[in-house]
Amino acid sequence: MHVALRPRSGCLVLCLCLSVFTLLLQSLWVPLETTRDEPAGRSPEEQGQRGLGFRKLALRLEALSTQVQRLSRESGQVTQLTKDDLSLLLQSFRQDQQGLARLVERELKRVSQRLDQLSRHPHPRHQSHTPTHDLRPHAGPEEKCEVPMDRAYPVCAEKVEFLRARWQSDPCYAFYGVDGTTCSILTYLSQIEDFCPIHLGRNHSALPWHQKPHSYTEKAEIRTTLSPLYEVISNSSGPAVNFIRSRVERMSERWTQAALRMRQSSNKAVSAQMRVLLYPGALAGSVGRRFEALVDRGGPLGELVQWADLSACLTILGHNLTFSTSQQLLHSLIGAAPGRGSCPIQRPLTFDLIYTDYHGLAHLHGAMGLAFLHYQCRFRILDSFGTEPAFNLGSYALSHGYKTLWGSWGLQPLQYMTMFPHTPDNSFLGFVSEEAAREEELEPDRYRKDSIAVIYGKQDYMWQGKSEYVEVISEEMETHATVYQPPGLASNLPGFIRNHGLLAQEQFLRLLRRAKVFVGLGFPYEGPAPIEAIALGCVFLQPRFHPPHSSDNNDFYKGKPTTRQISSQHPYAEEFIGKPHVWTVDVTNKTDVREAARAILRTEVKPFTPREFTCEGMLERVRGYIAHQNFCSTSVPTWPPESALRVHLGPLGQSCVSVCRRSSLVCEPALFHHLNSPAAFARLSIGCSSMGKEVNHLFPSYSPWGRLCGLQQEPLLFSCAGSDPSHRRLCPCRAHLPGQVALCPDCL
Repeated sequence: MHVALRPRSGCLVLCLCLSVFTLLLQSLWVPLETTRDEPAGRSPEEQGQRGLGFRKLALRLEALSTQVQRLSRESGQVTQLTKDDLSLLLQSFRQDQQGLARLVERELKRVSQRLDQLSRHPHPRHQSHTPTHDLRPHAGPEEKCEVPMDRAYPVCAEKVEFLRARWQSDPCYAFYGVDGTTCSILTYLSQIEDFCPIHLGRNHSALPWHQKPHSYTEKAEIRTTLSPLYEVISNSSGPAVNFIRSRVERMSERWTQAALRMRQSSNKAVSAQMRVLLYPGALAGSVGRRFEALVDRGGPLGELVQWADLSACLTILGHNLTFSTSQQLLHSLIGAAPGRGSCPIQRPLTFDLIYTDYHGLAHLHGAMGLAFLHYQCRFRILDSFGTEPAFNLGSYALSHGYKTLWGSWGLQPLQYMTMFPHTPDNSFLGFVSEEAAREEELEPDRYRKDSIAVIYGKQDYMWQGKSEYVEVISEEMETHATVYQPPGLASNLPGFIRNHGLLAQEQFLRLLRRAKVFVGLGFPYEGPAPIEAIALGCVFLQPRFHPPHSSDNNDFYKGKPTTRQISSQHPYAEEFIGKPHVWTVDVTNKTDVREAARAILRTEVKPFTPREFTCEGMLERVRGYIAHQNFCSTSVPTWPPESALRVHLGPLGQSCVSVCRRSSLVCEPALFHHLNSPAAFARLSIGCSSMGKEVNHLFPSYSPWGRLCGLQQEPLLFSCAGSDPSHRRLCPCRAHLPGQVALCPDCL
């Protein structure tokens, strides 16, 4: 018996059968979670080669179902389904899984060939709606399009299957000319992405977003004005940008004076002017709205201090800046294709450097498609607390228990730029501290210190559990606070506190100039305010943490991509500055707190600013980074030079951070490659019974049990921070300039 079906009915039945098959196969395949470090638009097969059996079939079924539905709307040329067609499809339900796969594969190949024939002869009505655009590649209407089998393009067929099913999931595919046909998909995959070979008879040219932009030959000359920066940030507004602008304006004279001194003392070598995009992602979108709402209510300002000073620094160094806090403008600036970011950008990236943060990194990833990986070497990530290598490499973090909300981007660890030099695996960007006026500029009695303590904490919750600690201090000196007070709500502060409310920056600095002590409550951690208080002649009194705070025992650090053990509220102040400017005490011991307060009152201290937190220090450091840090090069780093290397073999269980610091040196991750060879072990007279090479953030290292020597297989995992009780680390240490940890004597 022959069952004849009308074309439309045949399509419906075929769609129904395909849908049933899809559900069956999907029930046999449970997809793994898609991680953030898999760029949008990649096929499931490309994302880790997962589910290579039924997953492929389910995807092909979905693709065929999509084609059938499209053709049923556009053409009346659909062939009839016979009883044999349906029998073959339904029979597969009664076979075991292996037989099912074989039958479905054979049947799908036959149906796919039919549909491709129909696809090559579209209905005229469909052709009239084909969009046109300069960047959209198109195949000729009579061109025969078969998926090529080419060893140089191993995932071409899988990408074709993916786009057959998902080309409508993102409008960017249609923008580039994909209309669901094999010809349009192959053209896209060869001319916009590079997963398929170029069609015969077509000229091969570089992908549009790979091509080099027009040459840019301007030189970076030291500027003595910040006028270009004011023009750049004038297009943005809001409390956060207003704070950035006001800080730049307030410190402009210091920047211009530093520029004049640098112009006189620097060598004559002039570097190329960089085209730089500054994109604080934390100020964009919904996250930005929440951040903005906190700026005027005592919210965190440390990141804004960094953005302000980075902007001024790059301007003085003579670079060409663009500043944006808008996701929409970001898409325009980078040439993102319309849609959800599954496709590459339309043109080569016109910025040599993009400074952003973790939020901005996610925005770029969601807008650039494959171009994100191509250009990620140009990104610089402002990351206050640092990202250690073990957290940075996604596959390693996942398999070794270092997976967190942050990290897993697979950048060079030195592309992350920290607020303090606490994580030498990253680059120390820093900021510029407020400074006391020079003596000749002071008016009589302007800088006289009163017996005043200013408490470091702008919101009520920071004071919880600290009443007795603050009370002891109040018995020795007058105690002031700058806590944000919501209108109409009574203050929860102790009665002996004189609260000024949230002060404007100028008023706050005026208060610090009078104060003898700046008192830390334990939170916020590692902010800029203590460094600025010390620069204004205050002594910083802070809590000691026992046990140290870390991601293991502290909610704030939990989930952050670092294993650091925080011994006090401000480790940099404790370790790099210390007494008499910094006192660290056990705040639960009233006697210790009282004795410290009395000793501070008896001690005369002068304002102190480490060179690395001056305008000159930051200019010197950032200029060095821009001139020498080239993460787009495939060659091994040449900066700092090998002459700076001091090799140390650490004791068991110590990180290279500790090993180098013990010798008043700094661990330098860019020098690790000099130690990653058997010759390095031989020079240290280490007798290795075996020499292995692994993907391990502890390597290169030596294990005395069995005399095992380990070399690093993955350069992204060279880690100053890694430590383990069974390993002695080989550490690349170096000296540093006085007050400038980021630079060595041979670095400039």
